[in-house]
Amino acid sequence: MKIPSLLLSAAALVFAASVRAGDVYRVDPAHSTIGFAVDHLVISKVHGQFKTYEASITLDPARGNAPVGARAVIQTASVNTGVDARDKHLRNADFFDAGKFPEIRFECAEVVREGDQYVAVGNFTLHGVTQKIRLPFTLKGPIKDPWGKSRIAAEARLTINRRDYGLTYSQALETGGLVVGNEILLEINVEAIKEEAAK
Repeated sequence: MKIPSLLLSAAALVFAASVRAGDVYRVDPAHSTIGFAVDHLVISKVHGQFKTYEASITLDPARGNAPVGARAVIQTASVNTGVDARDKHLRNADFFDAGKFPEIRFECAEVVREGDQYVAVGNFTLHGVTQKIRLPFTLKGPIKDPWGKSRIAAEARLTINRRDYGLTYSQALETGGLVVGNEILLEINVEAIKEEAAK
């Protein structure tokens, strides 16, 4: 390959990276929840959430503020269902094994538009197992809040099978079914604030 071609290729990569970088919006934990729901004893559900995490969504202003990236790093030990004994059990080796697998991660590789929503395609890592997932979500904003900050909001729902991630603990019921269901509904509702450029 000739030098001019190499330079053009390098320039194209730099341009693509700058477009992908776009405007970064940091998730505001005070106005956000990253939660889940799972069947309990077949007849009811247990709801919980993770209290400690860092997440961001990247928009491309050149494409009408279309989302082009997202990532999240969740601290596994921050799981909270409102019952201390249950949360302690969820943190141990029967379930999340937070000591061995301290983080749950999502790294978005691309975002595609499907109808009136978007789909973030990327790698989701839970319990040391990484799977490629498609996370459908809706996006609102950006808007200016009363303090002059630019904000967006996103909502997402996705059902995963915990056994796909090595989370196999459960007990069978005499009447059939499991004490803890295999399917986990991930429920994400977040607000994010635009990261200001360094001055």
